[in-house]
Amino acid sequence: AWPATATAKDSLLNICMDAKHHKTEPGPEGQLYGQCVLWKENACCTANTSLEAHQDQSYLYKFNWDHCGAMPEKCKRHFIQDTCLYECSPNLGPWINQTDTSWRKERILHVPLCREDCEQWWEDCQDAFTCKVNWHKGWNWTTGTNQCPRGAMCQKFKYVFPTAAALCEQIWSQSYRYTSHSRGSGRCIQMWFDPAQGNPNIAVARYYA
Repeated sequence: AWPATATAKDSLLNICMDAKHHKTEPGPEGQLYGQCVLWKENACCTANTSLEAHQDQSYLYKFNWDHCGAMPEKCKRHFIQDTCLYECSPNLGPWINQTDTSWRKERILHVPLCREDCEQWWEDCQDAFTCKVNWHKGWNWTTGTNQCPRGAMCQKFKYVFPTAAALCEQIWSQSYRYTSHSRGSGRCIQMWFDPAQGNPNIAVARYYA
């Protein structure tokens, strides 16, 4: 059974999910933009997708970060990084699940995020405002971009998401899981890394596969 297991494991490594903007196969992308440049050696996103990931209300999902007033830049950069990881990373295979929505066939579920990445995200966003816990659903889309549903109150992130774990796990319907693992442990996915040191998530995907 060993070769079959090896093949099953390999099928989870270095792949792109079947979703709205992903390439079918990962490969080098010399022109990745801004914060997505970390993945240029091997990416599931195109240069155009990486550029759009940095736009407010980009054509990617028509999603408006500023639905409760302007999101501070230090907070927004985490959402841009989260978008880059989602669109560009070829190392999320072990957490890809089938889903049946109009805009994608696959999604990620319970990706183990490194503690520091999650906590810094919470730290930098705690005073930003939002009106919803789960940003995947329940918005008012009548204007073509997401607005707070009727009766939903804008509050600071720290009241909507009282902990870093609440933010990372709830905001995208359990796409991420908060872990106690540290960056560099080989047991958690890093949203941020130094590409000069290589991509640490390759080993993490191999471990969980």
